[in-house]
Amino acid sequence: MTSHTPERLRALYARWSELWRGDFSHAEEILDPGLVVHQARPDGSDSEAVTGPGRLLPEIEQTMAAFDDITITVDIGPIVDGDLISARWTLRAAYAGGIPQATAPTGTRISFSGNDILRVRDGRFVEYWTCTDILDGLSQLGAISGPNGPARH
Repeated sequence: MTSHTPERLRALYARWSELWRGDFSHAEEILDPGLVVHQARPDGSDSEAVTGPGRLLPEIEQTMAAFDDITITVDIGPIVDGDLISARWTLRAAYAGGIPQATAPTGTRISFSGNDILRVRDGRFVEYWTCTDILDGLSQLGAISGPNGPARH
């Protein structure tokens, strides 16, 4: 994309949001093969070790496998500044099972929020910084101690 107009970047962010709702049909169009994900990972792994769609799409699939009835709302944004797009979002879902140490029964409703910053070059996302309050989500599932109380074992 040679023109980073705010309208074009907001439209591109809408397509990004579709990925997180399970529509991967345009992933190769909007994700650069060298996409780098900058993310603090609870398991301590290097989020930048694998790049491109092969790094991001499995993470989306894992999220979709652990939850049913997923809704993602964009609470703030997308805000556009040059080649950067940022947004604050909230995920609401029902727990489907499979998260280690989770003690919550399947069907438990949870919500957690996060912030994304994405860099665009030539109409594709090339960098992704995310800060997700996954600790809040895990504490709601009883998988860790946290602000909503101790882990239940």
